[in-house]
Amino acid sequence: MVYESTFSRSFRKEELRKLGCAAFSFAFSWDLAFTRFPTNPSNITSYLSNQGHVHEQFFQFKEHVSNSNIEIAKSIYNLSNSKSDVFEITGDIRIHGNSSTIFIASHLEGELNSWTTKPYARKGDNYGMEYVRTWKINNVAENLPDCSQHSSIPAIVFSTGGYCGNHFHDFTDMLIPLFLTARQFHGTVLFLIADKRSSWIAKYRMVLEKLSKYDIVEIEKENQVLCFVRVIVGLKAHKEFGINPLESPHYSMAEFRQFLRSTYSLGRESVIDCRPRCRTRPRMLIISRKQNRFITNENEVANLARSMGFDVVVEETESNMPTAAKLVNTFDVLMGVHGAGLTNMVFLPENAVVIQIIPFGAELWAKPYFQLPAEDMKLRYLEYKVSLNESSLLGKYPVDSEVYRDPNAIYKKGFIGFHSVYLSNQNVTLNFRRFRKTVLKVMEIIQH
Repeated sequence: MVYESTFSRSFRKEELRKLGCAAFSFAFSWDLAFTRFPTNPSNITSYLSNQGHVHEQFFQFKEHVSNSNIEIAKSIYNLSNSKSDVFEITGDIRIHGNSSTIFIASHLEGELNSWTTKPYARKGDNYGMEYVRTWKINNVAENLPDCSQHSSIPAIVFSTGGYCGNHFHDFTDMLIPLFLTARQFHGTVLFLIADKRSSWIAKYRMVLEKLSKYDIVEIEKENQVLCFVRVIVGLKAHKEFGINPLESPHYSMAEFRQFLRSTYSLGRESVIDCRPRCRTRPRMLIISRKQNRFITNENEVANLARSMGFDVVVEETESNMPTAAKLVNTFDVLMGVHGAGLTNMVFLPENAVVIQIIPFGAELWAKPYFQLPAEDMKLRYLEYKVSLNESSLLGKYPVDSEVYRDPNAIYKKGFIGFHSVYLSNQNVTLNFRRFRKTVLKVMEIIQH
């Protein structure tokens, strides 16, 4: 089993009273301060989702429980926001993974006894959340299961369900939130993964090993009761493909990118120096797509850029992350049609240029996904808006179709229909006269 190698290093089979800082020898002491919730909320997560951003102190209480002459300090902090539900718990915590249940030992006779949560940073996305296991957290005073193993090492419970496997969501829903949540422990933390996807773990193994020095625990297969003194359930998240440095833990995208450079041993921190002129050709990577939203004349587009002074490579994104990271880091310009491939901008050197080619009709929806993140990463951002004459949608619908006249109206009718029209079934053929202006702008940016 997965846990055997992990727990041989991280768990000790001894009584809870030996767990160091979590237990102190006092007799029958009791101190309580707590914030009340509404009467008998059936589900804290649904309750909080209606409250907008919740301050971390909104859900907390501290209890000193006397048990066999041992005092255990207990606290539960709600760190949830509009992006994810996160609960940080300290005390006597017992996890039975096979039933997806977390027990918190308590002597309180309060109204708040249990709640459910899904530990995946895509709160409010009902479709994605269907693929995430629901966990129950029980705050109980009796009928606690006996511990099979004890650990003094903190643990994080999170899911690799949802949209894991999509490159963009791997970063915005998983890797950035995991960095925000786990970095504080400097490797001394256990990852308890639910909805395990072995391919995802293999793909990002170097990142996981950089954040935790212990083997991953496939928690939902554990029929033993694993006991901790500190557990975080869920991953902290701020915004799409980004970090807000004003929010706890006050990291930045610059720090995340530095973390990736260290993880993958990326050599370039800054782009080629082209002042007053380039000594070597600046390098441009055009991300090739095959299934949809591909550039039908990408080879001709590449030749145009070469004729204007760029060293151009046309390539699909690499699934091997160490290889992909090292490749992208060698370029000064990254260009592609809106899609997950542009997520690779995280590996670009500072001051590189990102060109997002926005399909016809998708401007209002697609633009924010990469423009703001690029700026947060200290990259220069340009966009090329595909005209109807450059789109494969031309001629597919009547001349006066709403598809041409009002893409926003199509979006308001439902995202699935919008996605089908403008993203799943559209390719682009770039107009050289129009696109040449964009390439000139890129060269101008690089030279200044």
